[in-house]
Amino acid sequence: MDAPDDELTLSTPQQYRALGHPVRHRLLFALGQESATLSGLAADLGVSKGSVAHHLKVLREAGLVRLDSTRQVRGGTEQRFKRTAARLRFDGEEATKAALAAVADQMQTDDDPLFILRSVRLSEAKARRLRETLEELAKELSDEDGEERYGALVALYRPQAGPVSEG
Repeated sequence: MDAPDDELTLSTPQQYRALGHPVRHRLLFALGQESATLSGLAADLGVSKGSVAHHLKVLREAGLVRLDSTRQVRGGTEQRFKRTAARLRFDGEEATKAALAAVADQMQTDDDPLFILRSVRLSEAKARRLRETLEELAKELSDEDGEERYGALVALYRPQAGPVSEG
């Protein structure tokens, strides 16, 4: 059982298509840092085993999920699946849109989500420091056994539109 790579940059059309369904996002979130069986994922997500198998196949073909281990159990072989990377970096408009749509969908089920959008003027040096700080905070996050799962979205970007007034 190998540990997942630290980070994977999504950039291929196949990876973008793999992100095109909300169940696949839920599977990626559910896998987190730990491997899981098809049956366990189906039970956790309230989705049929057939649907989970189909979506895992798409994610595997896109290189986002891999087979972690197998073992013989009564009546067959149990397979455990794992994400190929602990963190996913989105490179491209389509992947970013798909990821943001999935996060928005997930946030709607949270009773008390935190979502803050700010527009600030920063020097290049401050923007670079902010980026490095945010990346370091995201890298430091790790799973705690037995605790609730949370999603964290970290973004820093330059808006295309003119100045935004904050009121």
